[in-house]
Amino acid sequence: IEVISTGGTAKALAAAGVPVVEVGDYTGFAEILDGRVKTLHPMIHGGILALRDDPAHAEAMRAHEIGAIDLVVVNLYPFEVAAGAGPDQCIENIDIGGPAMIRAAAKNHAHVTVVTEPADYALVLADLERHGGATSVALRQRLAETAFAGTASYDAAIAAWFARQQGTEFPERVTFAGTLGQSLRYGENPHQAAALYMGGPPRPGVASATQVQGKDLSYNNLADTDAAYELVAEFDAPAVAIIKHANPCGVALGPDIEAAYRAALACDKVSAFGGIVAANRPLDGAAAGAITGIFTEVVIAPDADDDAKHALAANKNLRLLLTGDVPDPAQPGMSVKPVAGGFLLQERDTGHAADLKTVTKRAPTDRELLDLRFAIRVVKHVKSNAIVFAKSGATVGIGAGQMSRVDAARLAAAKAREAAEAAAEDTSRTHGSVVASDAFFPFADGLKVAVEAGATAVIQPGGSRRDDEVIAAADAAGLAMVFTGLRHFRH
Repeated sequence: IEVISTGGTAKALAAAGVPVVEVGDYTGFAEILDGRVKTLHPMIHGGILALRDDPAHAEAMRAHEIGAIDLVVVNLYPFEVAAGAGPDQCIENIDIGGPAMIRAAAKNHAHVTVVTEPADYALVLADLERHGGATSVALRQRLAETAFAGTASYDAAIAAWFARQQGTEFPERVTFAGTLGQSLRYGENPHQAAALYMGGPPRPGVASATQVQGKDLSYNNLADTDAAYELVAEFDAPAVAIIKHANPCGVALGPDIEAAYRAALACDKVSAFGGIVAANRPLDGAAAGAITGIFTEVVIAPDADDDAKHALAANKNLRLLLTGDVPDPAQPGMSVKPVAGGFLLQERDTGHAADLKTVTKRAPTDRELLDLRFAIRVVKHVKSNAIVFAKSGATVGIGAGQMSRVDAARLAAAKAREAAEAAAEDTSRTHGSVVASDAFFPFADGLKVAVEAGATAVIQPGGSRRDDEVIAAADAAGLAMVFTGLRHFRH
Protein backbone atom coordinates (compact mmCIF):
# COMPACT_ATOMS: atom_id res chain seq x y z
CA ILE A 1 0.00 0.00 0.00
CA GLU A 2 1.43 3.36 -1.04
CA VAL A 3 0.40 6.28 1.16
CA ILE A 4 -0.40 9.82 -0.01
CA SER A 5 -1.06 12.29 2.79
CA THR A 6 -1.60 15.93 3.62
CA GLY A 7 1.17 17.83 5.42
CA GLY A 8 0.62 17.34 9.14
CA THR A 9 -0.30 13.68 8.84
CA ALA A 10 2.54 13.08 6.36
CA LYS A 11 5.03 14.36 8.92
CA ALA A 12 3.57 12.15 11.64
CA LEU A 13 3.72 9.07 9.38
CA ALA A 14 7.27 9.81 8.29
CA ALA A 15 8.33 10.24 11.92
CA ALA A 16 6.84 6.80 12.62
CA GLY A 17 8.88 5.28 9.80
CA VAL A 18 6.00 4.87 7.33
CA PRO A 19 6.92 5.69 3.71
CA VAL A 20 4.63 8.52 2.57
CA VAL A 21 4.23 10.94 -0.33
CA GLU A 22 3.03 14.43 0.58
CA VAL A 23 -0.02 15.56 -1.42
CA GLY A 24 1.74 18.60 -2.90
CA ASP A 25 4.55 16.41 -4.21
CA TYR A 26 2.04 13.99 -5.71
CA THR A 27 -0.09 16.62 -7.45
CA GLY A 28 2.75 18.99 -8.26
CA PHE A 29 0.70 21.75 -6.66
CA ALA A 30 1.70 22.93 -3.19
CA GLU A 31 -0.83 23.68 -0.46
CA ILE A 32 -2.06 27.29 -0.72
CA LEU A 33 -4.24 29.74 1.17
CA ASP A 34 -2.98 28.64 4.58
CA GLY A 35 -3.91 25.05 3.82
CA ARG A 36 -7.45 25.80 2.64
CA VAL A 37 -6.58 24.16 -0.71
CA LYS A 38 -4.68 20.89 -0.45
CA THR A 39 -6.56 17.93 -1.90
CA LEU A 40 -8.92 19.79 -4.28
CA HIS A 41 -7.03 18.66 -7.39
CA PRO A 42 -7.84 16.41 -10.40
CA MET A 43 -4.94 14.10 -9.49
CA ILE A 44 -6.74 13.34 -6.21
CA HIS A 45 -10.39 13.38 -7.23
CA GLY A 46 -9.75 11.76 -10.61
CA GLY A 47 -7.96 8.94 -8.82
CA ILE A 48 -10.87 8.49 -6.44
CA LEU A 49 -13.83 8.92 -8.81
CA ALA A 50 -12.62 7.00 -11.86
CA LEU A 51 -14.61 3.88 -12.72
CA ARG A 52 -11.99 1.17 -13.01
CA ASP A 53 -14.07 -0.90 -15.45
CA ASP A 54 -14.92 2.01 -17.79
CA PRO A 55 -12.52 2.13 -20.81
CA ALA A 56 -13.07 5.87 -21.31
CA HIS A 57 -12.19 6.56 -17.66
CA ALA A 58 -9.12 4.36 -17.93
CA GLU A 59 -7.99 6.23 -21.06
CA ALA A 60 -8.51 9.63 -19.36
CA MET A 61 -6.41 8.48 -16.40
CA ARG A 62 -3.59 7.38 -18.74
CA ALA A 63 -3.76 10.63 -20.71
CA HIS A 64 -3.51 12.78 -17.58
CA GLU A 65 -1.18 10.41 -15.70
CA ILE A 66 -3.66 9.97 -12.85
CA GLY A 67 -3.11 7.02 -10.55
CA ALA A 68 -5.99 5.09 -8.98
CA ILE A 69 -6.65 5.81 -5.30
CA ASP A 70 -8.33 2.76 -3.81
CA LEU A 71 -8.46 3.62 -0.10
CA VAL A 72 -9.43 6.98 1.40
CA VAL A 73 -9.02 7.60 5.13
CA VAL A 74 -10.26 10.95 6.47
CA ASN A 75 -10.84 12.38 9.93
CA LEU A 76 -12.70 15.66 9.53
CA TYR A 77 -11.73 18.88 11.26
CA PRO A 78 -13.43 18.82 14.69
CA PHE A 79 -16.10 21.41 13.98
CA GLU A 80 -18.43 20.27 16.77
CA VAL A 81 -15.58 20.61 19.28
CA ALA A 82 -14.75 24.08 17.97
CA ALA A 83 -18.39 25.23 17.80
CA GLY A 84 -18.10 26.97 21.15
CA ALA A 85 -15.10 29.03 20.05
CA GLY A 86 -15.07 32.38 18.26
CA PRO A 87 -16.56 32.79 14.77
CA ASP A 88 -13.20 32.92 12.98
CA GLN A 89 -11.99 29.70 14.59
CA CYS A 90 -15.28 27.99 13.80
CA ILE A 91 -15.08 29.01 10.15
CA GLU A 92 -11.53 27.68 9.86
CA ASN A 93 -12.72 24.36 11.30
CA ILE A 94 -15.21 23.86 8.47
CA ASP A 95 -13.52 21.10 6.49
CA ILE A 96 -13.88 21.36 2.69
CA GLY A 97 -11.37 18.94 1.20
CA GLY A 98 -12.16 16.20 3.69
CA PRO A 99 -15.91 15.95 2.99
CA ALA A 100 -15.24 16.26 -0.76
CA MET A 101 -12.91 13.24 -0.69
CA ILE A 102 -15.26 11.29 1.58
CA ARG A 103 -18.24 11.86 -0.68
CA ALA A 104 -16.25 11.05 -3.81
CA ALA A 105 -14.94 7.81 -2.34
CA ALA A 106 -18.35 6.80 -0.96
CA LYS A 107 -19.98 7.50 -4.32
CA ASN A 108 -17.41 5.27 -6.00
CA HIS A 109 -17.61 2.55 -3.37
CA ALA A 110 -17.81 -0.06 -6.11
CA HIS A 111 -14.06 0.46 -6.46
CA VAL A 112 -12.94 2.58 -3.48
CA THR A 113 -12.88 1.95 0.27
CA VAL A 114 -13.63 5.00 2.44
CA VAL A 115 -12.86 4.99 6.17
CA THR A 116 -14.08 7.83 8.38
CA GLU A 117 -14.23 6.21 11.83
CA PRO A 118 -11.13 5.03 13.71
CA ALA A 119 -13.34 2.31 15.19
CA ASP A 120 -13.47 0.77 11.68
CA TYR A 121 -9.69 0.52 11.19
CA ALA A 122 -9.48 -2.99 12.61
CA LEU A 123 -12.45 -4.05 10.48
CA VAL A 124 -10.71 -2.83 7.32
CA LEU A 125 -7.40 -4.49 8.23
CA ALA A 126 -9.16 -7.81 8.84
CA ASP A 127 -10.98 -7.54 5.50
CA LEU A 128 -7.72 -6.75 3.68
CA GLU A 129 -6.15 -9.85 5.17
CA ARG A 130 -9.10 -12.04 4.22
CA HIS A 131 -9.12 -10.82 0.61
CA GLY A 132 -5.41 -10.66 -0.18
CA GLY A 133 -5.00 -6.90 0.09
CA ALA A 134 -8.42 -5.97 -1.31
CA THR A 135 -11.72 -5.24 0.41
CA SER A 136 -15.13 -6.81 -0.08
CA VAL A 137 -18.09 -5.09 -1.74
CA ALA A 138 -20.16 -5.65 1.40
CA LEU A 139 -17.62 -3.80 3.55
CA ARG A 140 -17.30 -0.95 1.05
CA GLN A 141 -21.08 -0.51 1.01
CA ARG A 142 -21.21 -0.45 4.78
CA LEU A 143 -18.39 2.08 5.00
CA ALA A 144 -20.03 4.26 2.32
CA GLU A 145 -23.20 4.41 4.42
CA THR A 146 -21.13 5.40 7.45
CA ALA A 147 -19.35 8.06 5.36
CA PHE A 148 -22.49 9.73 4.02
CA ALA A 149 -24.11 9.64 7.46
CA GLY A 150 -20.97 11.26 8.86
CA THR A 151 -20.86 14.11 6.34
CA ALA A 152 -24.59 14.66 6.81
CA SER A 153 -24.07 14.94 10.57
CA TYR A 154 -21.10 17.25 10.04
CA ASP A 155 -23.08 19.56 7.76
CA ALA A 156 -26.02 19.52 10.18
CA ALA A 157 -23.74 20.76 12.98
CA ILE A 158 -22.41 23.55 10.76
CA ALA A 159 -25.89 24.59 9.65
CA ALA A 160 -27.06 24.67 13.28
CA TRP A 161 -24.09 26.88 14.18
CA PHE A 162 -24.92 29.34 11.39
CA ALA A 163 -28.54 29.43 12.56
CA ARG A 164 -27.39 30.29 16.09
CA GLN A 165 -25.12 33.03 14.76
CA GLN A 166 -28.12 34.64 13.07
CA GLY A 167 -30.36 34.16 16.08
CA THR A 168 -32.61 31.87 14.05
CA GLU A 169 -34.45 29.67 16.52
CA PHE A 170 -36.36 27.72 13.90
CA PRO A 171 -34.49 27.75 10.56
CA GLU A 172 -36.15 27.05 7.21
CA ARG A 173 -34.60 23.58 7.15
CA VAL A 174 -33.55 21.56 10.19
CA THR A 175 -31.57 18.32 10.35
CA PHE A 176 -30.94 15.99 13.28
CA ALA A 177 -27.96 13.70 13.58
CA GLY A 178 -27.12 10.96 16.03
CA THR A 179 -24.75 8.07 16.55
CA LEU A 180 -26.05 4.63 17.42
CA GLY A 181 -25.55 4.06 21.12
CA GLN A 182 -27.19 0.67 21.39
CA SER A 183 -29.87 -1.46 19.82
CA LEU A 184 -32.75 -2.24 22.16
CA ARG A 185 -34.65 -5.48 22.52
CA TYR A 186 -37.79 -3.71 21.31
CA GLY A 187 -39.69 -0.45 21.60
CA GLU A 188 -42.66 0.43 23.77
CA ASN A 189 -44.11 -2.95 22.79
CA PRO A 190 -42.47 -6.21 21.63
CA HIS A 191 -43.62 -5.78 18.01
CA GLN A 192 -41.78 -2.41 17.69
CA ALA A 193 -38.05 -2.19 16.89
CA ALA A 194 -36.03 0.48 18.73
CA ALA A 195 -32.54 1.86 19.32
CA LEU A 196 -30.81 4.55 21.38
CA TYR A 197 -28.89 7.24 19.50
CA MET A 198 -26.39 9.71 20.93
CA GLY A 199 -26.59 13.30 19.76
CA GLY A 200 -27.22 16.92 20.59
CA PRO A 201 -25.42 19.10 23.14
CA PRO A 202 -23.63 17.15 25.90
CA ARG A 203 -25.97 16.58 28.86
CA PRO A 204 -25.56 14.19 31.81
CA GLY A 205 -28.29 11.59 31.70
CA VAL A 206 -29.40 8.22 30.40
CA ALA A 207 -27.72 8.44 26.99
CA SER A 208 -24.23 9.01 28.39
CA ALA A 209 -24.58 7.10 31.67
CA THR A 210 -22.38 4.17 32.62
CA GLN A 211 -24.39 1.02 33.35
CA VAL A 212 -22.74 -0.64 36.32
CA GLN A 213 -24.96 -3.71 36.54
CA GLY A 214 -28.24 -5.28 35.51
CA LYS A 215 -30.06 -6.45 32.40
CA ASP A 216 -30.03 -4.56 29.15
CA LEU A 217 -32.13 -1.41 29.21
CA SER A 218 -35.41 -1.33 27.32
CA TYR A 219 -37.01 1.57 25.44
CA ASN A 220 -39.45 2.13 28.31
CA ASN A 221 -36.64 1.93 30.88
CA LEU A 222 -34.73 4.68 29.09
CA ALA A 223 -37.75 6.92 28.61
CA ASP A 224 -38.85 6.62 32.24
CA THR A 225 -35.33 6.99 33.60
CA ASP A 226 -34.84 10.15 31.58
CA ALA A 227 -38.08 11.58 33.00
CA ALA A 228 -37.02 10.70 36.54
CA TYR A 229 -33.54 12.20 36.26
CA GLU A 230 -34.75 15.44 34.69
CA LEU A 231 -37.21 15.79 37.60
CA VAL A 232 -34.68 15.42 40.43
CA ALA A 233 -32.34 17.80 38.61
CA GLU A 234 -34.83 20.57 39.43
CA PHE A 235 -33.77 20.60 43.10
CA ASP A 236 -30.68 21.81 44.94
CA ALA A 237 -31.46 19.82 48.09
CA PRO A 238 -31.12 16.00 48.14
CA ALA A 239 -34.08 14.71 46.11
CA VAL A 240 -35.51 11.41 44.94
CA ALA A 241 -38.16 10.73 42.30
CA ILE A 242 -39.88 7.40 41.69
CA ILE A 243 -41.31 7.17 38.17
CA LYS A 244 -43.75 4.76 36.55
CA HIS A 245 -44.84 5.14 32.92
CA ALA A 246 -43.22 8.61 32.67
CA ASN A 247 -45.20 9.97 35.65
CA PRO A 248 -43.93 10.41 39.20
CA CYS A 249 -45.60 8.28 41.83
CA GLY A 250 -43.55 9.92 44.55
CA VAL A 251 -41.08 12.80 44.85
CA ALA A 252 -39.42 14.12 48.00
CA LEU A 253 -36.62 16.21 49.42
CA GLY A 254 -34.69 15.19 52.50
CA PRO A 255 -31.56 15.74 54.57
CA ASP A 256 -30.04 12.83 52.64
CA ILE A 257 -31.00 10.46 49.83
CA GLU A 258 -32.20 7.67 52.13
CA ALA A 259 -34.66 10.00 53.88
CA ALA A 260 -35.79 11.48 50.55
CA TYR A 261 -36.37 8.00 49.12
CA ARG A 262 -38.47 6.84 52.08
CA ALA A 263 -40.60 9.99 51.87
CA ALA A 264 -41.05 9.60 48.10
CA LEU A 265 -41.98 5.92 48.47
CA ALA A 266 -44.60 6.74 51.11
CA CYS A 267 -46.61 8.73 48.55
CA ASP A 268 -47.66 5.64 46.57
CA LYS A 269 -45.99 2.33 47.45
CA VAL A 270 -48.30 0.35 45.19
CA SER A 271 -47.39 2.26 42.03
CA ALA A 272 -43.70 2.41 42.98
CA PHE A 273 -43.38 -1.38 42.59
CA GLY A 274 -41.31 -2.00 39.44
CA GLY A 275 -40.56 1.71 39.05
CA ILE A 276 -37.54 3.86 38.29
CA VAL A 277 -35.63 5.62 41.09
CA ALA A 278 -33.60 8.77 40.42
CA ALA A 279 -31.43 10.61 42.94
CA ASN A 280 -29.60 13.91 42.51
CA ARG A 281 -26.83 12.95 44.96
CA PRO A 282 -24.39 10.00 45.06
CA LEU A 283 -25.84 6.88 46.64
CA ASP A 284 -24.50 5.47 49.90
CA GLY A 285 -25.13 2.07 51.44
CA ALA A 286 -28.09 3.23 53.52
CA ALA A 287 -29.90 4.72 50.52
CA ALA A 288 -29.21 1.68 48.35
CA GLY A 289 -30.42 -0.63 51.10
CA ALA A 290 -33.70 1.25 51.34
CA ILE A 291 -34.17 1.15 47.56
CA THR A 292 -33.75 -2.63 47.48
CA GLY A 293 -36.71 -2.97 49.83
CA ILE A 294 -39.07 -3.30 46.86
CA PHE A 295 -38.68 -4.44 43.25
CA THR A 296 -37.08 -1.62 41.24
CA GLU A 297 -36.23 -1.66 37.53
CA VAL A 298 -33.59 1.10 37.29
CA VAL A 299 -31.65 3.33 39.68
CA ILE A 300 -29.90 6.42 38.31
CA ALA A 301 -27.64 8.78 40.25
CA PRO A 302 -24.50 10.85 39.75
CA ASP A 303 -22.39 8.24 41.58
CA ALA A 304 -22.50 5.43 44.14
CA ASP A 305 -20.02 4.31 46.78
CA ASP A 306 -18.85 0.71 47.18
CA ASP A 307 -21.42 -0.03 49.90
CA ALA A 308 -24.22 1.15 47.61
CA LYS A 309 -22.96 -0.91 44.69
CA HIS A 310 -22.69 -3.97 46.91
CA ALA A 311 -26.24 -3.53 48.24
CA LEU A 312 -27.71 -3.08 44.76
CA ALA A 313 -25.70 -6.00 43.35
CA ALA A 314 -27.84 -8.33 45.46
CA ASN A 315 -30.49 -7.88 42.76
CA LYS A 316 -28.65 -8.86 39.59
CA ASN A 317 -31.53 -7.73 37.36
CA LEU A 318 -31.65 -4.17 38.72
CA ARG A 319 -29.95 -1.70 36.39
CA LEU A 320 -27.67 0.86 38.04
CA LEU A 321 -26.79 3.91 35.94
CA LEU A 322 -24.17 6.45 37.03
CA THR A 323 -23.87 9.74 35.20
CA GLY A 324 -21.07 11.64 36.93
CA ASP A 325 -23.20 14.76 37.22
CA VAL A 326 -26.77 16.06 37.27
CA PRO A 327 -28.25 17.82 34.20
CA ASP A 328 -28.75 21.58 34.36
CA PRO A 329 -32.53 22.19 34.36
CA ALA A 330 -31.97 25.63 32.81
CA GLN A 331 -29.86 24.32 29.90
CA PRO A 332 -31.63 25.23 26.64
CA GLY A 333 -32.50 22.51 24.19
CA MET A 334 -35.18 21.22 21.86
CA SER A 335 -37.72 18.43 22.10
CA VAL A 336 -39.14 16.65 19.08
CA LYS A 337 -42.50 14.95 18.61
CA PRO A 338 -43.38 13.16 15.37
CA VAL A 339 -46.71 13.83 13.66
CA ALA A 340 -48.09 12.47 10.40
CA GLY A 341 -45.97 13.91 7.60
CA GLY A 342 -43.55 15.80 9.84
CA PHE A 343 -42.60 16.61 13.39
CA LEU A 344 -43.18 19.26 16.04
CA LEU A 345 -40.13 21.06 17.42
CA GLN A 346 -40.19 23.12 20.60
CA GLU A 347 -37.88 24.46 23.27
CA ARG A 348 -37.46 22.38 26.41
CA ASP A 349 -39.58 23.66 29.29
CA THR A 350 -36.88 25.40 31.32
CA GLY A 351 -39.26 27.97 32.77
CA HIS A 352 -39.54 28.72 36.48
CA ALA A 353 -41.69 31.36 38.12
CA ALA A 354 -39.33 33.79 39.78
CA ASP A 355 -42.05 35.99 41.22
CA LEU A 356 -45.24 34.63 42.76
CA LYS A 357 -48.29 36.87 42.91
CA THR A 358 -50.57 36.43 45.91
CA VAL A 359 -54.17 36.84 44.69
CA THR A 360 -56.11 35.90 47.85
CA LYS A 361 -56.71 37.81 51.05
CA ARG A 362 -54.32 35.52 52.88
CA ALA A 363 -50.71 35.19 51.78
CA PRO A 364 -48.97 31.82 52.16
CA THR A 365 -46.90 31.21 55.26
CA ASP A 366 -43.17 30.55 54.93
CA ARG A 367 -43.78 26.81 55.32
CA GLU A 368 -46.53 26.83 52.70
CA LEU A 369 -44.33 28.84 50.36
CA LEU A 370 -41.56 26.24 50.52
CA ASP A 371 -44.03 23.47 49.69
CA LEU A 372 -45.64 25.52 46.92
CA ARG A 373 -42.28 26.04 45.23
CA PHE A 374 -41.53 22.33 45.59
CA ALA A 375 -44.93 21.27 44.24
CA ILE A 376 -44.80 23.51 41.16
CA ARG A 377 -41.43 22.04 40.19
CA VAL A 378 -42.88 18.54 40.48
CA VAL A 379 -46.09 19.26 38.59
CA LYS A 380 -44.01 20.50 35.65
CA HIS A 381 -42.94 16.86 35.15
CA VAL A 382 -46.41 15.30 35.47
CA LYS A 383 -48.50 14.52 32.37
CA SER A 384 -51.37 16.96 31.87
CA ASN A 385 -53.89 17.57 33.23
CA ALA A 386 -51.86 17.43 36.43
CA ILE A 387 -52.46 18.14 40.12
CA VAL A 388 -49.93 17.59 42.92
CA PHE A 389 -50.59 17.63 46.67
CA ALA A 390 -47.41 18.20 48.70
CA LYS A 391 -46.50 18.55 52.34
CA SER A 392 -43.17 18.95 54.14
CA GLY A 393 -41.14 18.69 50.96
CA ALA A 394 -42.80 15.51 49.69
CA THR A 395 -45.66 14.63 47.37
CA VAL A 396 -48.66 13.08 49.12
CA GLY A 397 -51.01 12.77 46.16
CA ILE A 398 -50.50 13.00 42.37
CA GLY A 399 -53.21 13.17 39.71
CA ALA A 400 -51.77 12.71 36.21
CA GLY A 401 -52.97 12.59 32.62
CA GLN A 402 -56.65 13.32 33.20
CA MET A 403 -59.00 14.82 30.63
CA SER A 404 -60.38 17.34 33.15
CA ARG A 405 -58.63 19.24 35.90
CA VAL A 406 -61.28 18.38 38.48
CA ASP A 407 -60.71 14.68 37.78
CA ALA A 408 -56.96 15.19 38.24
CA ALA A 409 -57.67 16.80 41.61
CA ARG A 410 -60.03 13.98 42.62
CA LEU A 411 -57.49 11.35 41.56
CA ALA A 412 -54.68 13.01 43.53
CA ALA A 413 -56.84 13.22 46.64
CA ALA A 414 -58.02 9.62 46.22
CA LYS A 415 -54.45 8.34 45.81
CA ALA A 416 -53.51 10.13 49.04
CA ARG A 417 -56.46 8.54 50.89
CA GLU A 418 -55.58 5.07 49.58
CA ALA A 419 -51.96 5.41 50.68
CA ALA A 420 -53.05 6.57 54.16
CA GLU A 421 -55.49 3.66 54.49
CA ALA A 422 -52.83 1.15 53.35
CA ALA A 423 -50.47 2.53 56.01
CA ALA A 424 -53.26 2.42 58.64
CA GLU A 425 -52.91 6.14 59.29
CA ASP A 426 -55.61 7.93 61.26
CA THR A 427 -55.21 11.38 59.70
CA SER A 428 -55.59 12.58 56.14
CA ARG A 429 -52.28 13.02 54.33
CA THR A 430 -53.63 15.99 52.42
CA HIS A 431 -54.70 17.85 55.57
CA GLY A 432 -52.40 20.87 55.77
CA SER A 433 -50.93 20.20 52.34
CA VAL A 434 -50.52 22.56 49.39
CA VAL A 435 -51.68 22.00 45.82
CA ALA A 436 -49.97 22.71 42.49
CA SER A 437 -51.78 22.79 39.16
CA ASP A 438 -49.93 22.73 35.84
CA ALA A 439 -52.52 25.07 34.28
CA PHE A 440 -55.27 27.38 35.50
CA PHE A 441 -58.46 26.15 37.13
CA PRO A 442 -61.18 26.80 34.54
CA PHE A 443 -63.82 26.48 37.24
CA ALA A 444 -63.84 26.51 41.02
CA ASP A 445 -64.76 22.80 41.19
CA GLY A 446 -61.15 21.60 41.15
CA LEU A 447 -60.23 24.05 43.87
CA LYS A 448 -63.15 22.84 45.99
CA VAL A 449 -61.76 19.29 45.78
CA ALA A 450 -58.50 20.63 47.22
CA VAL A 451 -60.40 22.40 50.00
CA GLU A 452 -62.34 19.23 50.87
CA ALA A 453 -59.05 17.32 51.00
CA GLY A 454 -57.71 19.76 53.60
CA ALA A 455 -55.24 21.74 51.49
CA THR A 456 -54.34 25.19 52.79
CA ALA A 457 -52.57 26.82 49.83
CA VAL A 458 -52.58 26.62 46.03
CA ILE A 459 -50.14 27.51 43.28
CA GLN A 460 -51.31 27.80 39.68
CA PRO A 461 -50.59 29.89 36.56
CA GLY A 462 -53.84 31.88 36.60
CA GLY A 463 -55.27 33.37 33.43
CA SER A 464 -58.74 31.82 33.37
CA ARG A 465 -61.80 33.90 32.51
CA ARG A 466 -63.15 32.68 35.85
CA ASP A 467 -60.12 33.59 37.93
CA ASP A 468 -62.29 35.86 40.07
CA GLU A 469 -64.65 32.98 40.82
CA VAL A 470 -61.74 30.69 41.74
CA ILE A 471 -60.13 33.38 43.92
CA ALA A 472 -63.43 33.98 45.70
CA ALA A 473 -63.76 30.26 46.43
CA ALA A 474 -60.22 30.24 47.85
CA ASP A 475 -60.98 33.27 50.03
CA ALA A 476 -64.19 31.70 51.26
CA ALA A 477 -62.23 28.63 52.36
CA GLY A 478 -59.38 30.64 53.90
CA LEU A 479 -56.85 29.36 51.38
CA ALA A 480 -53.74 31.23 50.27
CA MET A 481 -53.33 31.20 46.50
CA VAL A 482 -50.48 32.44 44.31
CA PHE A 483 -50.29 32.85 40.54
CA THR A 484 -47.10 32.09 38.59
CA GLY A 485 -48.17 33.32 35.14
CA LEU A 486 -46.38 30.26 33.73
CA ARG A 487 -48.18 27.18 32.41
CA HIS A 488 -46.51 23.74 32.44
CA PHE A 489 -48.52 21.47 30.13
CA ARG A 490 -46.75 18.18 29.42
CA HIS A 491 -48.13 15.93 26.70
